[in-house]
Amino acid sequence: MELQLHSRHLTWQTPDLSAAAVAGLAAGAVLMVLDLCWPLIFGGGNPWAASHKVAALVLGPDALQSSGFDVSVVAAALLIHYSLGIFSGLVIGAAVASLHYEARAGMTLAIGAVFGGIVYWVNFYLLTSLFPWFADMRGLNTLLAQFAFGICAALIYRKLSRTPTES
Repeated sequence: MELQLHSRHLTWQTPDLSAAAVAGLAAGAVLMVLDLCWPLIFGGGNPWAASHKVAALVLGPDALQSSGFDVSVVAAALLIHYSLGIFSGLVIGAAVASLHYEARAGMTLAIGAVFGGIVYWVNFYLLTSLFPWFADMRGLNTLLAQFAFGICAALIYRKLSRTPTES
C-alpha cells in the first residue's frame, strides 16, 4: 500500500468571475438587510444611519446631517455598497479558487469568516482615520454582520462556481 501526502501550495487558479460577482451582490444584500434591521431589533436605532454613513463616502459629511430616508442618500449608499460587495466577492472568489478549497465547505466557510473579520478591522479601525463617522459602528453587531457577509459570499461562491466540487 502506498501513502501519498498532498501538500497545499498556492497556485493561481482563475476564479469564476461571474459566480464571485453574484456572490458579492447576494452577500451585500444580506448585509444591507442586517444594517436596516439590526438597529431596530437590538436597540431602537435608526435603520437609515448606516446608509447615511456609507453615502457620506461620496456625498461628503453633509450626508450625515440628516438621518431619515433620502432617495439620493440611499441611491449613493447602494451604489457604493454593491460596488464594494462585488469587489469583495471577487477577492473571496480568488482566495477560494487559489487555495483550491471549493470542494471543502468548512474551509470555504473559514475563508469567508476570516475575510469578514479583516473587512471589519479595515473599515471600522484602519479607515476611521479618514472617515471618523464609522468609529461609532464598532461593536459586536457590526462584527457579526461582517462575518455574515464574508461567510455568505464564500458559500454562495462555492455553490455557484463552475469548478468541480466534492460534496
